[in-house]
Amino acid sequence: MCRVRDDDVAIAIFAKAPIEGFAKTRLIPRLGADGAAMLQRRMIEQTVQTALTAGTGPVSLWCTPDCEHEFFRQLAAAQPVTLYEQSGGDLGERMANAFDNVARSRAALLVGTDCVVLRPSHLIQCAEFLRGRTDAVFLPAEDGGYVLVGLRQPAPELFRDIAWTTDRVMRETRARVAYLGLSIAEPMTLWDIDRPEDYDRAVKLGMM
Repeated sequence: MCRVRDDDVAIAIFAKAPIEGFAKTRLIPRLGADGAAMLQRRMIEQTVQTALTAGTGPVSLWCTPDCEHEFFRQLAAAQPVTLYEQSGGDLGERMANAFDNVARSRAALLVGTDCVVLRPSHLIQCAEFLRGRTDAVFLPAEDGGYVLVGLRQPAPELFRDIAWTTDRVMRETRARVAYLGLSIAEPMTLWDIDRPEDYDRAVKLGMM
């Protein structure tokens, strides 16, 4: 259960609806459309539980294509999670808009649902960096992106003109952080499930 604190750090989770042919499309050759959608459902549930267990602050689920999918509604009815619809063009604009909403009055963390090795301790540690006055915190991904970004306040410039879904994302983001003069922390590097080999890695480790 989420414990509200005076210095709470909100957690925003970006999630695609578990729709066949829409979710985890790169895994469809390995799992089939229905299997990929089922995996998406499982990863959303796991990420929400991880965020709630961390207890750093209020948890919100940012949905696409909208919040109307039955799975999202059932999840929000069963858990203390607020639903929002992602808005904007590319991923960067959607992330900036989410931070503009959740980070107006408090620091916030934003995560996706693909990182099966994300633990409550990771979220707690990242929240502590923001409470300690670090401007931005990231958990880079092994593929060159990142699985988490946290900000003390909105910084839309961090998300503009980034080569999303490439191995240049974290490198370009570091350059942007330096240009903006922000302090940064990168406590550790994790990995997520994007490709069939990532899924197989998770299976081998007993996570699937």
